[in-house]
Order: sequence, then C-alpha cells, then structure tokens
Amino acid sequence: MKFIEGGVTAAQGFVAGGVHCGIRKNKTKPDLAMIYSHRPCAAAAVYTTNLVKGAPILVTKENIKDGTARAVICNSGNANTCNADGVEKAQKMCEIAAKALKIDPKDVVVASTGVIGQVLPIEPIEQAAQALAASLTEDGSPRAASAIMTTDTYLKEAAAEFEIGGKTLRVGGIAKGSGMIHPNMATMLCFITTDCAISHPLLQKAVKAAADETFNMVTVDGDTSTNDTFAVLASGAAGNEEICAEGEEYHAFLEALTAVARKLSKMLAGDGEGATKLLVCKVAGADTVETARTCARSVIASDLTKAAMFGADANWGRVLCALGYSGAAMDVDKIDVSFQSAAGRVDVCRKGRGIDFSEELASIVLSEKEIDILVDLHLGEASAEAYGCDLTYDYVKINGDYRT
Repeated sequence: MKFIEGGVTAAQGFVAGGVHCGIRKNKTKPDLAMIYSHRPCAAAAVYTTNLVKGAPILVTKENIKDGTARAVICNSGNANTCNADGVEKAQKMCEIAAKALKIDPKDVVVASTGVIGQVLPIEPIEQAAQALAASLTEDGSPRAASAIMTTDTYLKEAAAEFEIGGKTLRVGGIAKGSGMIHPNMATMLCFITTDCAISHPLLQKAVKAAADETFNMVTVDGDTSTNDTFAVLASGAAGNEEICAEGEEYHAFLEALTAVARKLSKMLAGDGEGATKLLVCKVAGADTVETARTCARSVIASDLTKAAMFGADANWGRVLCALGYSGAAMDVDKIDVSFQSAAGRVDVCRKGRGIDFSEELASIVLSEKEIDILVDLHLGEASAEAYGCDLTYDYVKINGDYRT
C-alpha cells in the first residue's frame, strides 16, 4: 500500500465538485459539495452517538439501508439540526441532487454541517444544483473538500493505492472538522470512495473497524457533534473479484481504508480550532486494545495536558493524572512516560515516579509542531493511538463568537 494524490476522486469512476450557493455569507468559499459515481456502489456509514442527531443522518440512514448509493451532497454553514422541517429539507436535498444527476433520490447520501438550530434555506441549493452537477470532474476533490469546511483552516484529502489479485485498487477521501470533535464520533464529516468490489456487509464491518481505530480516537475539545458522518462508497470499477469473506483480500482493503482514515484523522486533530500542535498519544504494553484506547483517549482529552503542550511544559504529572481517572485497569507503579518529536525524545517518568531530565531539552522537544506522548503500561502486548491538539487562547476566541 502507498499513499497517492487525488483525494475522493482517486478511485476509478468517481467525480466531485463544489460551488458557492449562498448559504454562507462569504462568496469566495464554496458551501455546497457533490460526489458522484458513474456506477452503482455498495454503501456503508457510521454516525455520531449523540442523541441529538442532524436530520441528514436520519435521511441517509434510511437511504442506504439497502446497502447502495451513488452520490453525496453536502452543504456547510448550516447543520440542519433541531429544525421542525429538517427531515423534509434533507429529503429535498436528495431529490435536488438526484434530479441533477438523473438518479434515484434514495441513492443519495446527504450531509450538512455548520450552525445548529437555524432553518436551512433550500432555495439556494435548488438554484445551484445544475451548476454543482456541471462542476463535477475527476480532479474535483479539492473543490468538494473546500465546500464542506467550516472553521477548518486547510483542505483535508488523502488517498492510497493497493493491490488485490493482480488488480490495482484505490481508496481516497475528504474530511472536515476543526472543533466540536470528540470520540464516537470525532463536527466531523468524512466521505471516502473506493473502486474495490466488496460486499455491503463486509464494507460495513470495515467502516466500523476503521472508525474505531481512527476517527473514534480523535478529540479536540470534548464535544461530540450532532452531524458526524463517515460514509464510504465502493464502486467495484477496478474489476477485482468481489470480496465476500474475511481473509487476505479483506484485510488488504481494511489496511488501506484505515490508513486513509488515520491520515485524515491526524489532519482533523492538527487543525483543531486555535491549535498550534498535533498531539499523538501512543499507549503500549496494555492488557487489551480497549484498555490502550481508553488510556490514550483520556490523555489526549485532558485540558491540562493540552495546555501544558501549548506551553512546551513537560508537566508529565498531568499525563499520569489523566491515566488514573481513565477508568482503565493499570498498575501505576509500572507506568513509563516520555515525550518525543522531531527534535528528540525525553524520558520523564519511570515506574510511576519522576526521573531527572533536562527541562531545556524537554522544552525544545515540545516546541515542535507534532508531539508524541508515549505511555508504556507494562501489562501486556496491546497498543493504541489517539489524536488531538494543544489548547490555546484562540480556541476560546473562535468559539466565543462562532454563531454571531
């Protein structure tokens, strides 16, 4: 497997685009995205666990319960959540997309992101539909990625190439997310396409597995959004024999899907609102994978740890504290903690106790743009990673006037 260019249109038979329709006031930014497959696709998705769910999630769930889809339409600037006419508007978006693409409305995945509780104007979407469909191209991934952004500061695209049975297959996607990001799922939208032929049941299994290892291991601020959606369309255009059982071919696909999802996850974490640093907590030596995940998520979600990383302060006690309240079983007297970056590594805690280290070196290590927080529980062989960012003054500034 190797990473390639192309984003959500890297796979054969997919086109994408984006236009400004008028939902957002900023006319220089696209606010309506579309992804389309020239052939029917297996479709699978996972969604937020928040009990307050955006209307598009309810409609998408209904549309793809048969395991198929051909297109995605998504707007930014308005989440279409907590509105009396929300489901009606989400269904209308599917009808608008379907008419422009000449497909069945039930074959459309619909998503929205932005402010909660404001009525979504459907007229701008309807008026822009033909222009949106006309914008679809094989190199349109950046336009679609831009159109789904809210407070993001850069595009989030990734793609990978792998082989099955002598066939070259591709997986690629786009994502958005900068704030209101916390596990289950980590406001986050991700759309991935692949030209791999895989049955719907196995695709759904792979999507869940990839999400658990990547998007569900991301946190920026502890807030789980109402609209989180991770959807995958698989067209089979590469011509491989359909994957219908777990085995070597399924695991090759899962590896590529997870790699793309992980790359996008790290982009989400690194672009956290106001963030200056990407934090990766790597927990090793756990007795189970769930223990490792629980510990890694607890550390990466700790506001005190995040603030210390912003200040390049090797306050390892905050890491140990976060491990202690995680709820995971551990022996505190066995825990080792280190910090690592491109500038080097500094060991700060051994067997649950502080050790002598150079504060000067630690400050240099923690001043890099990407920092690894290394934890070894010395209990077993399981490991996991979680992704987050530092906590800065700008996070409060951004969210203090987000709506107004």
